[in-house]
Amino acid sequence: MKRLLALVAALAVTAAAHADPVETLRAFVRDVKSGRAQFTQTVTSPDGAKKKTSSGSFEFSRPNRFRFAYVKPFEQTIVGDGEKVWIYDADLEQVTVRAQGTEEAHSPLTVLTDLTQLDRDFSTSEQGEHDGLVWLRLKSKDKEPQFAYADLGFDAGGLARMQFEDTLGDKTEIRFSGWSKNPPLPVDQFRFTPPPGVDVVGDPTPAATAHPVKD
Repeated sequence: MKRLLALVAALAVTAAAHADPVETLRAFVRDVKSGRAQFTQTVTSPDGAKKKTSSGSFEFSRPNRFRFAYVKPFEQTIVGDGEKVWIYDADLEQVTVRAQGTEEAHSPLTVLTDLTQLDRDFSTSEQGEHDGLVWLRLKSKDKEPQFAYADLGFDAGGLARMQFEDTLGDKTEIRFSGWSKNPPLPVDQFRFTPPPGVDVVGDPTPAATAHPVKD
């Protein structure tokens, strides 16, 4: 769950299958302000013996709002409202909330909102064409990266697949489908109110706004 939150990037780009993958990513940031897609995520253990599969939908709106809705195998909702990240587990009847920014600051998710971070926070390398996709590899420049690498696979419709390996050796593959580019997404879509009676872990209080003192 956290891996998907931290590593989704370059969504719904509008390039041809054989375009430069870096330019494809740049075109996305220029042209796509919001997006919606379905996804299927598979996590495989380092020895390949264990696999966990989940699926759901993803929405985002620039500059820094997103919503993940896991449907299978368990219902879970993750919302970033620009200040807080809310993680709601329906089965546990629990909401976890934390400040948005620390975990996302050095993840590929940030290139959705600020292209300058692509060059500043990541090294990139083209991985050629295979499986009918053109691939771009991202590696974080952070001293303590959350992942060893993230490979983005593009087809004519945009980002089709993502593959990455975390620092523990777990491998994750995410397949995207049914992209909708620039749909009208209301701000309320990226707000979260804990359902009555659930446990809330963390501080849900909005960040304080500083105002200048008038003489």
